[in-house]
Amino acid sequence: MARVDRIDSVPGEEGAGPGGRYNGAMSDPAIYAARREALMQAIGANGVAVVASLPERLRNGDAFHPFRQASDVFYLTGFVEPETTLVLRPGAEIDKFVMFVRPRDPEMETWDGRRAGLEGAVARYGANVAYPSAELRTRIGDLICNTDELHYALGNDPAMDTAITGALARLRHLEKKGKRPPRAVVDPRAALHELRLHKRPEELAALRMACAITADAHILAMRTGKPGVFEHEVEAHIDFTFRRRGGDGPGYTSIIGAGDNATILHYIENRCAIADGDLVLVDAGCEYGHYTSDITRTFPANGTFTAPQRRVYELVLRVQKAAIAMAKPGATLDQIHQYCVRELTVGMVALGLLTGDVDELIRAETYKRFYPHGTSHWLGLDVHDAGAYTVDGKARLLAPGMVITVEPGLYIPSDAENVPAELRGIGVRIEDDLAITAEGCEVLTRACPKEIVDVEAACRA
Repeated sequence: MARVDRIDSVPGEEGAGPGGRYNGAMSDPAIYAARREALMQAIGANGVAVVASLPERLRNGDAFHPFRQASDVFYLTGFVEPETTLVLRPGAEIDKFVMFVRPRDPEMETWDGRRAGLEGAVARYGANVAYPSAELRTRIGDLICNTDELHYALGNDPAMDTAITGALARLRHLEKKGKRPPRAVVDPRAALHELRLHKRPEELAALRMACAITADAHILAMRTGKPGVFEHEVEAHIDFTFRRRGGDGPGYTSIIGAGDNATILHYIENRCAIADGDLVLVDAGCEYGHYTSDITRTFPANGTFTAPQRRVYELVLRVQKAAIAMAKPGATLDQIHQYCVRELTVGMVALGLLTGDVDELIRAETYKRFYPHGTSHWLGLDVHDAGAYTVDGKARLLAPGMVITVEPGLYIPSDAENVPAELRGIGVRIEDDLAITAEGCEVLTRACPKEIVDVEAACRA
């Protein structure tokens, strides 16, 4: 059976990925080594963590979807290849960090691209020892036995679940021979995802770049999203900007909704023509070095908000700016959301969308007819990033290093009943990305226009 734990040289540049190209924005191995050490400290000497990439998925026929490394694997290694499993063993005397990866294979590399192999896993990615991915099932039991806690995410990949539960079953039969299974399986959110929630300087730098690229893409969308242009053409301009500026591409499927399509929260068909008088809602974020931005802007296709559009937009913008001002250490996402719910409900009554007592409308959740989603989420390696929203049953307090979105909106379908006719078909969402600081927050997406005068100017440029 193959094993690599010491080598003299590997293909490619020192510190680089396969073929000498750096993987993402952070190529310093010390960054990932520090993250692994923090995780091992968190799970303790009696724990073990198994972190695996998700399998490649067929798109159709024999064509696969582009592979994107699982965020947890990337966070701990910077390794971007499929069929990867990490085992971290803080209590082990040797081989504390084990990697299972695809071995070098000249024939397959001719077809599918260069691999780091077992040698690269050790030399460039810091593994104490590396084995072929195919040997996982035969070796995993020995690596996790005689520990108290196995930190592993059950339910993400049935094949990996089978490998892990099979190892646990085999270990139960070996207990008399001195090999017992872990006493408990622990959700990785208890340790790993707590680390991911608090962004380090290098992560914030990647997010700033992702946000800067995304802001440019949104400005281009405002300039090109004219009447007669199709939504997918705007999407193409956005994707082009992401890649041209060095991004990995979209961090999630872009939403380009014109007119009534803007009232569909996750509209991704992006195939309709933009009409004169439409508002265009664009929710798109660039992924840079595996970290993603998440910006939403809404703009008038012909360059000028109508009076009804302006009233809705001004309400959402006023509420969003006040909500951003609330984002500081000690505040909670729930407080920010409840503020937005109240102020938007007051505004809905003033606009004639709702009638009745504001407190009762909130208690009955009547406001959800036009504002059905939350205001904020964590942001980072995933657009809805890792991290618990509550601690001991209470809303989590914001702290420096956390990154969040603030995205209130109003969505009034064209077939909405008992609302002013001039408001039907208007959808508005305004979303920014914020890094919590000791003093308050840094608006990472501040370069993207959102004041009415600036949006109209961008549309007319």
